[in-house]
Amino acid sequence: MATSAKAMKKIAEAIIEADPRFRATIDESPLCTIGRKPTQETHFESLVASVISQQLAGKAAETIHGRVHALVSGKMTPARIVRLSDADLRAVGVSGAKSKTILGLGNAALSGEVRINDLHLIEDDDLIYKQLTSLWGIGPWTVDMFLMFQLGRLNVWPTGDLGVRRGWEKIHRMKDEITPSKLHNKGQKFEPYRSVVAWYCWRAADNK
Repeated sequence: MATSAKAMKKIAEAIIEADPRFRATIDESPLCTIGRKPTQETHFESLVASVISQQLAGKAAETIHGRVHALVSGKMTPARIVRLSDADLRAVGVSGAKSKTILGLGNAALSGEVRINDLHLIEDDDLIYKQLTSLWGIGPWTVDMFLMFQLGRLNVWPTGDLGVRRGWEKIHRMKDEITPSKLHNKGQKFEPYRSVVAWYCWRAADNK
């Protein structure tokens, strides 16, 4: 069920109440979009996009994703992906490790090892983590992005994301870098809305 604008405004107010230092960023930013509208992507498309985006700047990831999309004639399905070779994917800029992950993801979907189309039916995020991270090359960051932007889950806390950490540091005017483990602990007071906190950390990091 989508989160209404009214509900998201209340969540933003709760975040400010838990940590008033978020007020400026929230006031200067649009309303958080996580879970607001159903995505047009399939779960498989979303996961492939997240794999491609690992450790890449946004524009570079978009370019490579567009090339892969062209390879499968605009239909990013497991059946079409597994017809590609490692060489095909490398030729459009996908690294060897990501190529192995994407092909493995396609095979896992086709074999039923992971029922990718049904992942939204699993309410427990930890179970989704276990299923997806059992696949080669799928790590916590990829699952975090999938949970937040594909499934619209509101309590994901992607402390492994550099942008989230930089935004947190900026909001709190920190001189030293915060570690993922310290940020994990600081996020507990924002449950069950940590995805929204992360989203506003990204906005702060992007705000020059």
